[in-house]
Amino acid sequence: MLTDITTRTDVELLVNTFYNKVLADEVLGPIFNDVAQVNLSAHLPTMYDFWESILFGTGSYRGRPMPPHFRLTQKHPLRAHHFERWLALFFETIDALFEGEKATEVKSRAQHIASIMEYRVQQINEANTSNLLNRF
Repeated sequence: MLTDITTRTDVELLVNTFYNKVLADEVLGPIFNDVAQVNLSAHLPTMYDFWESILFGTGSYRGRPMPPHFRLTQKHPLRAHHFERWLALFFETIDALFEGEKATEVKSRAQHIASIMEYRVQQINEANTSNLLNRF
């Protein structure tokens, strides 16, 4: 029987397991490894803080998640299928490790975050395309 997400240690397990999947994924791996060149030793603690703050209201995350994704889509346009894959891997990871109220909540929050981020990134992609077309 699976248990719910109740501690930071659970959050760390979720994030670590998820990122192992992402880095090995044929769709997302190249973006994280080659384009963004994510420094996991710096990134993972930030993600622990982010999800711990989301789930438990700790306030340990003080960053701004949108700007790094805006910069990334300038290098490699992020599209709907990227966000769909991210969510699929995230949900798969949660379902393999946890069940309960917080597990359900984190999936709902992830869905909401991905929707907003996808919308905002798409605005940047469209602006970049428009700017490129205006040059010709």
